[in-house]
Amino acid sequence: MIDKSHKRHIAKAITWRVIGTIDTMLLAWFISGNPMIGFKIGMTEFATKFILYYLHERVWYKINLSKEGILRESKKRHFAKTVTWRLVGSMDTMMVAWFISGNPFIGLKVGLAEVSTKMILYYIHERVWYRSKFGLPKVEPITVEEPIVEPIKAANE
Repeated sequence: MIDKSHKRHIAKAITWRVIGTIDTMLLAWFISGNPMIGFKIGMTEFATKFILYYLHERVWYKINLSKEGILRESKKRHFAKTVTWRLVGSMDTMMVAWFISGNPFIGLKVGLAEVSTKMILYYIHERVWYRSKFGLPKVEPITVEEPIVEPIKAANE
C-alpha cells in the first residue's frame, strides 16, 4: 500500500509554519526592539523549521500506527507531540536568534518566550488538523446487515 500521507504532512507543515513564523517574528521584534531582526529570524526559521516539522510529523505518524495500520489519536498524544515539537522548535529558535542577533541572551529570551505561546498555538493547530480528513486514506464504512426478523405469530393462532 502506498503511503499518501505526505501531502497531509506538507500541508500541516505549511499551516504551522505560517502561524509559528508570525509568532516568532513578533516575539523577536518585541525582545530585540528591532523589527528587522524579528523579520530575519522569522524568515530563517521558516526554512529550518519547515524541514524539522515535516520530519517530526513523519516520525509521529510512523510510531502511531497500530498493527492493523489504523491511526490512533488522543488528546494525550497531541500533548506529547506538542512537548516534543516544542523542544525541537525552541532549540532551533534559540540558535537562529543567537546567530542572527549576535547576542546569546536574545536567542535565549526569544526561545523561552515562545515556549508558552507556541505550545498553546501548536495544541490548537493539532486539534484543528485532527478534525480534518485531508490527506488521510479513505476508509470504507463498515456496514452491518440487519438481521432478518421473523414476524411473531400471535399466541392465539
